[in-house]
Amino acid sequence: MEFKLLNKDFKIPVLGLGTWGIGGFMETDSTNDEKSIQSIKDAIDLGYTHIDTAELYGAGHSEELIGKAIKGLDRSKLIITSKVFKTNLRYDDVIVSCKKSLERLQTDYIDIYLIHAPNPDIPLKETMKALDFLVEEKLVKFIGVSNFSVEQMKEAQKYSKNKILVNQIPFNLSARNYDWKGNCSNMESEIIPYCQENDIIIMAFRPIERGFLLETKSILDDLSEKYNKTKAQIAINWLISKKGIITIPKSSNIEHLKENLDAVGWKLSEEDIDLLDKTNFGSPNV
Repeated sequence: MEFKLLNKDFKIPVLGLGTWGIGGFMETDSTNDEKSIQSIKDAIDLGYTHIDTAELYGAGHSEELIGKAIKGLDRSKLIITSKVFKTNLRYDDVIVSCKKSLERLQTDYIDIYLIHAPNPDIPLKETMKALDFLVEEKLVKFIGVSNFSVEQMKEAQKYSKNKILVNQIPFNLSARNYDWKGNCSNMESEIIPYCQENDIIIMAFRPIERGFLLETKSILDDLSEKYNKTKAQIAINWLISKKGIITIPKSSNIEHLKENLDAVGWKLSEEDIDLLDKTNFGSPNV
């Protein structure tokens, strides 16, 4: 596995495991619990060490399944990212949310704790004060944000004693400057350059735009043949070729988990990266 520096003492893999939909989406779904637990175990056995989740996913059930999957494993060898939802950004609510996540994950600390999305109705100063408390209490190692603009990142940092080290955004070959679900904009023109200049890791989710990039004929087909790699592997490799960008594709299928891992350990040529940079892949129907 390749790594990028989160800070001078902490490396993060360029490829992690996303868990949106594992254990349910907006509500808990226990239908496939045993299969989901096994898929997380399979991922770890294959070499995944970074797992991304959130209190929102499956109304907390995703965290519960991760907790069961990692039970008995060496916690120090794993990196867990979780997120506090935008309705829980009051000072006390952030702390309560974090402690509930810790209970569900069955762990003493969360490696990276993110604000899931900005909430204009709750002052960032209040939220950041709570995140600082969690770091001081060693319940959280590092803090970050998700779906934040440059202005919002600057404001959040102004109120925190701890450096914001991550911004998680829906960046991929299709969603370049605008997330088709409307959660984030100016990614390529503003957010990514700012993060690269300020040593903030971009944690890109939906790297293949939920399959959209695989469904239509494009330059990815030509590059797939050229490199003897799948279209998904080309799309992921393009992402991790960028300074300070890592990605967290979601999969419960062991073959897809292996496929995603094979997107790492080789490099697209500068010419092909430039070609992908300049290609318009269109937008999915949302």
